[in-house]
Amino acid sequence: MKIKLFKNIVVIAVFVFLFSIITVTPGMTQGPDIGTGYAANTGLVTATETDPRQMAVDIVKYLMTFLGIIAVCVILYGGFIWMTASGNEDKVDKAKKIIIAGAIGLVVVLAAYAIVNFVIGITNDALSGDIV
Repeated sequence: MKIKLFKNIVVIAVFVFLFSIITVTPGMTQGPDIGTGYAANTGLVTATETDPRQMAVDIVKYLMTFLGIIAVCVILYGGFIWMTASGNEDKVDKAKKIIIAGAIGLVVVLAAYAIVNFVIGITNDALSGDIV
């Protein structure tokens, strides 16, 4: 029963991740300019016209989104365990541990996202010469 529920949660998470990748438009993922137009200025435009640095930034953003969704699913799973515990203290303790682990994971993902945005901003300022 537990394995089947876990498999269902994993399948739903994968579908949500794939759906989010398909529905995200390029305008929604545009962050600060990190110098991705540099290759076009030197005449080294590739066939896809996508700079590897921008691809790396997009991959990091997608991974952070996916990890955030997984953390929220873990918190929801812990809540489900708690609601179906029927007063069993062992299950309630297990559910509390799951919820705490999910919350810690969500904090770590948000902190990592903030660090990535900070580094991208600093890199952009350094490339554009705005740092004093």
